[in-house]
Amino acid sequence: MSISAWISIFWKMSLLLQCGLVAVLIGKKSLRRFPFFASYASFTLFSSGVIYLLQGVSKSPFLFYLSWSFEGIGVILGFAVVYEVFEWLLRPYPALRRIALLVFQWSVIALVLMACVVLYAQSTSDQDRRFFSAVMVLEEATRVIEVGLLMFLFLFSTAFGLHWRQCVFGMALGLGIFTTAELVGITMRNFWGPSFHNSFAVVRAIAFNASLLLWAAYLLVPEKQASTTDSMSHGHLEQWNQALTEFIYQ
Repeated sequence: MSISAWISIFWKMSLLLQCGLVAVLIGKKSLRRFPFFASYASFTLFSSGVIYLLQGVSKSPFLFYLSWSFEGIGVILGFAVVYEVFEWLLRPYPALRRIALLVFQWSVIALVLMACVVLYAQSTSDQDRRFFSAVMVLEEATRVIEVGLLMFLFLFSTAFGLHWRQCVFGMALGLGIFTTAELVGITMRNFWGPSFHNSFAVVRAIAFNASLLLWAAYLLVPEKQASTTDSMSHGHLEQWNQALTEFIYQ
């Protein structure tokens, strides 16, 4: 079976799994509970469906710009999901949450400026090439930051014994798998060029489908209550939060 056939199979599987994930979000009444994650899941389903339908009909430049515009929006929404995970985990600690918000705000500003600089600095007159380069730089930089933030979050929560809500942990784990595969794939595609595109598409599809399964599973599993150990860790973080609050408002 050719790589193109495998890509088509994984794409159809992805559409079914995305429909299932959105159905789980609606059934568990999580659309308002996790607005960024719900927006990300809904948008990926919408964009995947639109591109899948149009790809069999049109190969016009409009489809090129549309697909890469969807890619850019999806990257931004994925970054918002990382923030939502931070926000949920640090919700009891306002000072820590405020610092996390500042980090995300400056990261977004830096990413937008980087994409604009790349778009402007491209010497080629090929508008498609300039647009593609800007999106690729934005995507690679965002994935680096996402992976770094998620690694920090896992290490931070392990060090302090933070109690994860199971669905939030599932969101972080699934996104970590997908963004890591994306980052490796983008790096290899930039190194080997277009010849790696189909292989990257297969790896990306497998990672995304695995993430979809993880997200749905963690949303469906009942959440456990915090233990005594979690309460002790909460006390330590309260001390950190208080110290940061006094430092910020002194």
